[in-house]
Amino acid sequence: MSLPQLHFRGRSVGSGEPVEFWVDGGVITRTPVAGATTITDGGWIMPGLVDAHNHVGIAPGLGVTIEQARSFAHQDLRAGATLIREVGSPLDTHPLDDDPTCPRFIRAGKHIARPKRYLRDYGVDLDDVQDLPAEVARQARAGDGWVKLVGDWIDRDLGDLAPLWPDDVLLEAVSVAHDLGAKVTAHVFGAQALHGLIDAGIDCIEHGTGLDDNLIARMAERNIALVPTMIQVENFPSIADGADRFPAYQKHMRKLYADAPATFAKAIEAGVAVYAGTDAGGFVEHGRIVDEIEALSKVGLTPAEAIDAACSAARTWLDAGTLADGDRADVLVLRADPVEDLAALRAPAAIVCGGHVV
Repeated sequence: MSLPQLHFRGRSVGSGEPVEFWVDGGVITRTPVAGATTITDGGWIMPGLVDAHNHVGIAPGLGVTIEQARSFAHQDLRAGATLIREVGSPLDTHPLDDDPTCPRFIRAGKHIARPKRYLRDYGVDLDDVQDLPAEVARQARAGDGWVKLVGDWIDRDLGDLAPLWPDDVLLEAVSVAHDLGAKVTAHVFGAQALHGLIDAGIDCIEHGTGLDDNLIARMAERNIALVPTMIQVENFPSIADGADRFPAYQKHMRKLYADAPATFAKAIEAGVAVYAGTDAGGFVEHGRIVDEIEALSKVGLTPAEAIDAACSAARTWLDAGTLADGDRADVLVLRADPVEDLAALRAPAAIVCGGHVV
């Protein structure tokens, strides 16, 4: 599929300043391209959105085919997400990289968990916790620069959330990933597992509903990112409702849900870098990145900051490029300024993904 030559002129979302550039060969250039098709002359222009926690290779019931994953990716793209950080999938979605109608992916390989300590068949279950560093190395090589750990899950013997990994093993595992040039993130609901993960030098926390003031301060000090998946946290009460055998777990999940807005607001106030991710693929449908942006705008981020958490700041964090010369051409054109009304993000005038007009 040949790439069109494109021209954009308008105002930059965030600054409101005039902006003009061209796309040639799928990348941004400030050098005029003769004969380029003008996509907008006066619209609001921004980089494509980032869904920093997404699973196109997961759906209820598992058994996702590559074609189903493709359709999920298309849903996310139509919502404006031209970049997906896929943090764990039982399906290898690398074949989608050859599809110009799909977003760009940055993957974390498969979830790493322990038997009966995560959703069945979602990832790799290790019988021996000492095998974690070696498995981290395997998943680092299988992914695109990230590794995903399950940091805590319900322990049926205890009847509540509990960590999966000893602190010394975590320290070695994170070191192995960093030596291979990969970063590590972890699913964590409660507080207990966070101590060892933070001390091990983890790069990101997913969900993070168990954060307290001390943990937040340590995350901010160590520049550990947080992807709170706020629209997924909305499912905590229903998760609790389905766990009648474990009353302590039910109570814990309901408290985490009730405290979540204040917890995330404290993290933002403390300077923790927060990015937007939907956790699409399980309880959450694909194509909901704007819902996550709106949710972030209600816990301490201004509208501009909430947009940035799913746009330029997230792209910079992931080394994905924005709209500089030579960057991949992932562009949204809007009819109005979303800083004034986030609803403007819901109906883009144009979506350009890798130089292709969607």
